[in-house]
Amino acid sequence: MLHLTECPRDAMQGWPTFIPTADKVAYLNTLLRVGFDTLDFGSFVSPKAIPQLADTAEVLDRLELGQSNTRLLAIVANLRGAETAAQYSQIQYIGFPLSVSETFQQRNTNKSIAQALDDVARMQELCARTGQQQVVYLSMGFGNPYGDPWSPEVLGQFTQKLDALGVTIVALSDTIGASTPATISPAFRELTAAFPHIRFGAHLHTTPDSWHEKVQAAYEAGCRHFDGALGGYGGCPMATDQLTGNMPTERLLEFAQQVGEAPNLQTEALADAIQWNQRIFAAH
Repeated sequence: MLHLTECPRDAMQGWPTFIPTADKVAYLNTLLRVGFDTLDFGSFVSPKAIPQLADTAEVLDRLELGQSNTRLLAIVANLRGAETAAQYSQIQYIGFPLSVSETFQQRNTNKSIAQALDDVARMQELCARTGQQQVVYLSMGFGNPYGDPWSPEVLGQFTQKLDALGVTIVALSDTIGASTPATISPAFRELTAAFPHIRFGAHLHTTPDSWHEKVQAAYEAGCRHFDGALGGYGGCPMATDQLTGNMPTERLLEFAQQVGEAPNLQTEALADAIQWNQRIFAAH
């Protein structure tokens, strides 16, 4: 069975107009009824950096979690954000973007990779105290436009450092849509073989005509955990072939059906969630 993380946070964070808190809450509560493994629902970062998600704490307080088995994941950019997220027992996963590109790490978090790894170590200690789990996203996981080193061996070196810190969940993240089967396959094949005790996930971006080959490459190389967003929204909505958005959850479900590993989701709730998705992103 494929395990899916639905990422409304990634879909909403760059949206140009503020989505009202009540609409976010209604949408997320619908998603909680679908039955996804994990819901990437919000982030604890500077509201100056991500104003769209400044209401994450308020949203969290209004989520209907009692009847849902879906786990919540919140993204943070530093230790301060992790300390905030750790105050909420409703959150099971705290996600942190660690770039394999030095240039992007500086641009994204104003820190070096070495400093970011120090944050990862301290977040891991924090999670050990609170009973939460850290998810480390290896951003620029399939290459970068800056000329910084990238290869499956580089990914292995980063993973080895994370392994030494006790991190057990790592997601390769296609930050700029650079992934191709030629980069996806060796990355997952080598990492899943070298670190069988680590759960590797794929956070892929795609254009409408390249989604299948990307998912298939990751799947055939051993990946069973995928991130998606209904409608393919995220960063730039997938309006034309030239724009690269999140992997559409609808396509992941289509692939899962094809390979006989479809997750057991509530179809009526999923239909409601798709309607909410269209209402939110069309209206705002």
